[in-house]
Amino acid sequence: MSEIFYKDRESNEVKKEKIFPKFFLQALCRKGLFSRCFFLLILPLIATIPFFSKLYGEKQKSSKSRKKILPFIKKYNIDMSECTTPIDTFQSFNDFFIRKLKPHSRPIAKEEDIAIIPADGRYLVYSDVSKIDAFYVKNNKFNLYQLVQDQHLFHLYKQGSMVIARLALSDYHRFHFPCDCYPSQSKPINGTLYSVNPIVLKRYPNILTNNKRIHTQLQTQRFKNILFIEVGATFVGSIKQTFTPHILHKKGEEKGYFEFGGSSIILLFQPNSIIFEQDLIDTSAQNLETKAKFGTPMGTAPPLSSS
Repeated sequence: MSEIFYKDRESNEVKKEKIFPKFFLQALCRKGLFSRCFFLLILPLIATIPFFSKLYGEKQKSSKSRKKILPFIKKYNIDMSECTTPIDTFQSFNDFFIRKLKPHSRPIAKEEDIAIIPADGRYLVYSDVSKIDAFYVKNNKFNLYQLVQDQHLFHLYKQGSMVIARLALSDYHRFHFPCDCYPSQSKPINGTLYSVNPIVLKRYPNILTNNKRIHTQLQTQRFKNILFIEVGATFVGSIKQTFTPHILHKKGEEKGYFEFGGSSIILLFQPNSIIFEQDLIDTSAQNLETKAKFGTPMGTAPPLSSS
């Protein structure tokens, strides 16, 4: 089945997502020889050789790509009144893709004990990483150590909580700090660039731990240490970090952005450091993503000990 459904947090309705580009997803999800050949021969060539994604990303920076902007806005009903920049000032499709939003268009939950959704996207939350069974096919289970590739980080988060955010092509593609924090220097981990589409992930769950990614440790006062991971995907031009390491960043400040392409963010929390919002928990328990906007509540810090 090559259809994606999610729950819209604002309307509380289950909706079907518009897929782009549809051919690749359908090819991956079909059964039979064609699908196996596509995944085993063609897609690895695209995914493992950065040249293809870089070339496609560079095409989106050309002046000719501007003609894609208006049809894209119409197809995905993008509200341009939220943007800081008028349509006619974008010099390329990528300029539009990494557009900035007016601050009032994404109000930030101000309470000190609330961590916010860090980017517009579709969210799954898991209160205990060690009990995740959503990405399990035969003997191929989600592997936390393979994701972080660090023994200390693995032990820090192996019984913690996890958030997976999928950014669709139509989403605002800048990401932000979920709470006040002191971020470390970002660390890149090389890998492939497979699609992070949820249907593909259910069939090939090790994609999250194989794709190119960047992780940053966030030192916080109310949420202990958080690991913030950006995951690349097919045709992602680049992951750009715009923050300054080792200084205080306030909740909602920009951390960086994805250039053209669908992408994902993973957040790892230490045990007993966050209580997720109930709507996110309930929807995730159904293996259904919640479409949520940057700035809205993601979870609450446990009450401070009185001792």
